Amino acid sequence: MNMKILLAAVNAKYIHSNLAVYSLRAYAHKYESEIQIAEYTINQTVDEILMDLYKHSPDILCLSCYLWNISYIKQIVTELPKVLPYTDIWLGGPEVSYSARELLEEYAAVAGIMCGEGEETFLELIEYYHSGTGKTSDAEAEGLRGSGEEKGQGRDGGITALSGRSLEHICGIAYRKVDGTIGQTPPRPALDLSTVPFAYGHIEDFKNRIIYYESSRGCPFSCSYCLSSIDRCLRFRDPELVKRELQFFIDHEVPQVKFVDRTFNCRHDHAMTVWRYIKEHDKGITNFHFEIGADLLNEEEIRLIRSMRPGLIQLEIGVQSANDRTICEIKRKMDLEKVERTVAEVREKRNVHQHLDLIAGLPYEDYGSFERSFNRVYAMQPDQLQLGFLKVLKGSLMYEKAGDYGLVYQDRPPYEVLSTTWLSYADVIRLKGIEEMVEVYYNSGQFRNTMEQAEKEFSGAFSMYEALADYYEKKGYFKVSHSRLARYEILFCFIEEYVGAGTKKTEEYREWLTLDMYLRDNVRNRPDFIGESSVSREETAEFYKREAEEFRYLKGYEGYDRNQLRKMTHLERIGGRLLLFDYRGRDRLTGDAAVFCIDSLKDGNGLPASLEMKGQ
Repeated sequence: MNMKILLAAVNAKYIHSNLAVYSLRAYAHKYESEIQIAEYTINQTVDEILMDLYKHSPDILCLSCYLWNISYIKQIVTELPKVLPYTDIWLGGPEVSYSARELLEEYAAVAGIMCGEGEETFLELIEYYHSGTGKTSDAEAEGLRGSGEEKGQGRDGGITALSGRSLEHICGIAYRKVDGTIGQTPPRPALDLSTVPFAYGHIEDFKNRIIYYESSRGCPFSCSYCLSSIDRCLRFRDPELVKRELQFFIDHEVPQVKFVDRTFNCRHDHAMTVWRYIKEHDKGITNFHFEIGADLLNEEEIRLIRSMRPGLIQLEIGVQSANDRTICEIKRKMDLEKVERTVAEVREKRNVHQHLDLIAGLPYEDYGSFERSFNRVYAMQPDQLQLGFLKVLKGSLMYEKAGDYGLVYQDRPPYEVLSTTWLSYADVIRLKGIEEMVEVYYNSGQFRNTMEQAEKEFSGAFSMYEALADYYEKKGYFKVSHSRLARYEILFCFIEEYVGAGTKKTEEYREWLTLDMYLRDNVRNRPDFIGESSVSREETAEFYKREAEEFRYLKGYEGYDRNQLRKMTHLERIGGRLLLFDYRGRDRLTGDAAVFCIDSLKDGNGLPASLEMKGQ
C-alpha cells in the first residue's frame, strides 16, 4: 500500500530552509518514494498555502511548528479539513511539544502531535500506517463517520489513524483515541545523532538558500528563558561523518552553513575538529555560522580563529545582560570579563564577524540597568548587536516563574514581554524605538564612522540611540518607509539639530557621512545635504586618463578604458585627501569599498584611524 506523505514547513523567509523536515525524510529513507516536502513562507497568505496543500492532497500531512509560524499552522489545521476531510494531520516541533494535550483539545482535526525529537517517531508512525492497523474498509470508515469516531479515510484504501491499538506503543506522541479522549505516551529516549542520515543529498534544491546543520543536540546549560535547557542530554555527531558532510558543503560551494548547535564550543575537542577541518579545506567561498560561549574559548581555539581567512566563520555570542543578579537569576553561567577579552582578541584580527545578543525584560533588569548592559556590550564593538525582547516560552522555567517576576506578556506568538516588576510597558516602547535605531544605524554597517564620532557628543552609546529614537518620534519618521539615502540625510539633520547648524563640527559630520555613504555605494545622484563634489571635472578626467594607462591603484582592472573605470569607482575629496573608492575590492567582512589615498594635500587628520588607506 503506497501513501502520500507530505512534510510541510512555513519558514520566516524564502532564503531559510527547514532542517527538521529534511531530517525526518532522511531518517525514513526506506519510504522516501512516498514522502514529499513542501516549504512555504509567512509572506504567503494562508489561502495560497491551503491551495497548494490541496493540490498535493496527501494522506498524511505533518506540519513543523515554531514561534514564527504557529499562527499560520493553526489557521491551516482549521481550514484544511474542510477541503481535505480524509487527510490525517500531525504536528511536531518546539511550539507544540510542551502543550500537546491542550492543542489536541482545541483543534479537533489534528490526529496527533509528535513531541520532542521526531526522527524515530515519524518512522514508527509511517510503519503504523503501513501495518494495516490504521486501515479500514470504506464501509467501516463510513460507519465511523456516522458515529462521529472517524478521523479520516484515505483515497486508496481508507487509511486512517483511528485508534490507539498500536499508537500507544509509539513513544513521544500525544494522539486522539477512537473514543475521543486524548492519549499521551512516555517521552522518547534521546536519539544517537550519528544514526540520522545526511539531509542534503539533493543540494540542488537549496540554491540561494541558507543551509542549517547540526553536529550536536542538547545544551549543557540551564538558562531559564530557553527551551534548549530542557534537553540536557548533550550528544555529538560522529566527527568523521561531520567532516564528510562539511566537505560536501565546501565542494558544492554553498554560500552559508548555519550550525544550529546550541553552544557549539561546549566541548573543546569537537569545536577544534570542525574549525581545523574547515580552515584546512576552505575554498574561499563557504561561510560557517556558529553560536558559541565566548568565555568558553581557550587560547588554542582563539589562535585558530584568528588564523582563519576573513569571512570563513562568523560567531553569535549571547551575552543577554551585564547585570550580575540577572545572570544569576536566569541560571546562566558566564564570565563577562572573559567575554570582553575574548571578543577583543578576535576583533583585533578583523577576520571574523561577531554578533552579540542582549535581551530586554529579564528579571532584575530595569531601564537603567539595561542601559548599563547595552553600553558595556556596545563597547565590545560587535559587528552586530541584537537588542531582543524576552519571549516567555511554554515549557521554560521563565514561563513557570512568570508570576514571581510580575511578567506580563502577549498571549499570541512570540509571547513577547510587555512589562515586568522592573520594566514598565512605557520602558518597553522606548526600547523598541532604540532597537530600530540600532538596526538602522549600527547593524546595517552603513554609518559606522559617523556613529563612532557622534557617540562622543553623548554620555554613552545608549543615550545616543535614545536621542535618535526621540528625534524619529518627534518627526513622525517611525511611520514612514525611508530609502537608504534618506537615512543619511535624517542622521545629518539630527546631528545638525544637536550640535548646531552651520558650525565647524556640522561640516565635519557632513564629511563623515559622505565617507560612510561612498564606502557602501557608488552614488551617482548626490544627496543635497552633502553638496557639490570638490573634485573638479578636469581633475577627475586627468586621473582616469592616467590610471587607464598605468593602473597604479586599480590592479585587476586592466582591459577597461577610462570611462569604464570611472563608472566602476568613485573619486571624492574628504578630510583634505583625494580618495578613490574601489567597489570591486570590497572588504569581505564589512562590505566596505577598498579605499586608496591619491594625494596628501592636507594632513587628513579627520580620517578614521580604522580606515586602511592604500596607495599613499
